This record gives sequence, structure tokens and C-alpha cells, in this order.
Amino acid sequence: MITLTNQQARQFILLKHGLLGVHSFESKQGTLDFIRQTGCVQFDPVDLCGKNAEITLQSRVKGFKKEMLYELLYGDRVLFDYPDKQLSIIPTEYWPYFERIRSVARKRLKQHPEIEEHIEKVREIINENGAVCSNDFEIEGSTSWWSAINWSAGGKMSRSVLEQMYSSGDLIVHHKKGTRRYYDLAKRHIPANILNTPDPLPDDLDHLKWRVLRRIGALGSLWNRGSDAWLGIWDLTTDARIKVFDVLIAEGVITELKVKGLINKFYFRTDDMPLIEKVLTNTVSKPRCELIAPLDPLMWDRKLIKAIFGFQYTWEIYTPAIKRKYGAYVLPLLYSEQFVGRVEAICDRKNQVLGVKNIWYEDGVRQTKKLESITRSCLKRFASFNECKDILFL
Repeated sequence: MITLTNQQARQFILLKHGLLGVHSFESKQGTLDFIRQTGCVQFDPVDLCGKNAEITLQSRVKGFKKEMLYELLYGDRVLFDYPDKQLSIIPTEYWPYFERIRSVARKRLKQHPEIEEHIEKVREIINENGAVCSNDFEIEGSTSWWSAINWSAGGKMSRSVLEQMYSSGDLIVHHKKGTRRYYDLAKRHIPANILNTPDPLPDDLDHLKWRVLRRIGALGSLWNRGSDAWLGIWDLTTDARIKVFDVLIAEGVITELKVKGLINKFYFRTDDMPLIEKVLTNTVSKPRCELIAPLDPLMWDRKLIKAIFGFQYTWEIYTPAIKRKYGAYVLPLLYSEQFVGRVEAICDRKNQVLGVKNIWYEDGVRQTKKLESITRSCLKRFASFNECKDILFL
């Protein structure tokens, strides 16, 4: 067991995320490297000041541009869209590990003959015409169903057929125009040696171990308790989770972490021991100031963030306006090893202006000229990331 002070625990987590000291990730290759490290980045279509995945990456990757992610997804095809931690962006080499989800989708299709009867027709349309969206062809009728990826689908038949084929692995997202997805045949874009690889982990326990280990690595440190960090992992009951942790501990793959002043035990990937040693020897580099995405991997377990960082965060986008404490789309503001506040910003893309609606500093944070200067520098970089030339404080 490793014991850290609260400050050291923060340093370890932030070093793991590439949010402390010199940037660990840079440019397009760094974008891919970070997503490979974290396993997946959660996708959300809301775009007030960048989409969630883009905001996540701009805080880690030096020189990140939105087109880099688009190229990695739909040009280079080294990433693909599919559910993991909810709907996510995942390295293409992990395609075989999600075969069990695609298999369930194919089995559930048998319960919906009204969809199944159109599969071959749609496949022919795509084979002849290339990537399509649900508006590019019409199938009479509508349906309501549950796909294998845990969303409630329904509406017009063309959309339902495409989403079923996507869930089953017949199709992938070829590209997007705004929030509209265009689908193409997976075999055209996923390398055959990956596409045809059978499930590497057909054993249920081995599969759960792999997914739990990825989530621990994504956050840096996690505890063995219920958490939003486990969302999307099927069959991870409390008993199953406890068993998985016991096996990973016995195998030496994860190591127990004690944080002074906290009752709960935490765990980290044993491979991350060099980062632990770095914080134990007080060799942590200079601080950075970054805006963090609402669904950032760092924020996947907000109770853990509250315990270690003392920062209480709620994404209020679905909270009625009258009940919001801050705003609909508020980004945590991280400086050094502390969340010092939160920022609500919105882009006026037509006029290339980043509007800052409000900045709320945390209780106890001294609003010095230095902090104001650091915050403005962070906002300037954030404006540049959004291709905005000016910042307007609203």
C-alpha cells in the first residue's frame, strides 16, 4: 500500500492526466496518444464553446486543433465512434473488444422483424451510393425499440435500421455534418486484421477486468465503490466489481493507495508507479491553468473529486434554469493542483468572439492580480482553440 498526502494525491492524478507541468501530449499525435492512454473520450454533441471531447483534448494537448480529432476519426480511421463510457471516441485497435456488445445487438435484432426485413436493402443502398444519413432514403413506417447500446431509439424506420446496423457493427460513422451522422460499411474502413479478429476476452471475468482496469487508468485513481466512472460496463454488479478488484489486486495489476485524512481506499494501475515516485520525491513541475470539460475523464467520479480536491461540481445543463446555481454549460477552472473556480463561456462564431458570461471563484480562493492574469491567459488560449479573435466579458 502506498500512502500519499492529499496534495500528493492531487499531483499524481493531474500528472496522470497531463494537466500539471510541461505538456505530455502535443499536436495530432499527442491527441491520439492521450485517447489511447485514457481508453476513450466521452462524446457529447452540445457545442456552445467546443464539444466535450474537443474541450477535453485542448486542456491536455499542446497545439490542439478541432480538425485534428476529425482527421483521426474520419480520415486516418485510427479512432471510431461507439459506446464505451456512454457514447465515446475509442482507438480503432480496441474494435475487437466490443464484439460482445455488437453480438447482443445482433441477437436483439431477432426481436424486431420490422427492422430486420430492411437490413439487406439498406446495405445495398450504401454499397452502391456510399455513406448515407437517415434523410438520404425513405422506408415507410416507424418503430420503437431498445438498441444494444442502451439508448431508446425510435421514430422513422430509416433511422432505426441505420442505428441497428451501427450497433451490430455492420456500419460505422463515416463522418458528421453538425450533429448529423453519416454511415458507411465498416468493412470499407476498419482494417481486415482488426475487423475480423474475434473477441480477445470471451471470458466474462477477463472482459470485466479489462474494462475496470481501463477506467482506473483513465481517472488515475479510483475506489472500489459505486461510481459514474463505471457507466457503460454491462454486468458490473457490486459483487462483480468487488471480485474484479480482488483479482486485480492479487495479480499485482493495481496497487492500493491511502490518502491521509480520507477513510476510503483508492487504487491505481501499478504501471503508474513512476508517477507516484515522482510526487514522493517532490519533483513535480510548474503549474498550469486549464478549463476542464463537463464530461472530462477527470470528472467521471465527482464524489472522488469532492473527496480529494474539495471541489463540488454539477453539470447543470439538464437542470431547470430557475434551479441552477451557476449556469447551463459551466467549465471547471483548474489552476495548479486546485479547482479555483468555474467559467461559463459561449462562442459567437460568426463574429469570432468568445463571450464570457461569468466567472465564479471558489470560496477561500484569493482573487489576486496574478490569478486574474493567469485566468485571462487561459481564456485567451481557449478563445484561440475556438477560432475566436476577441474575448467579450458579458
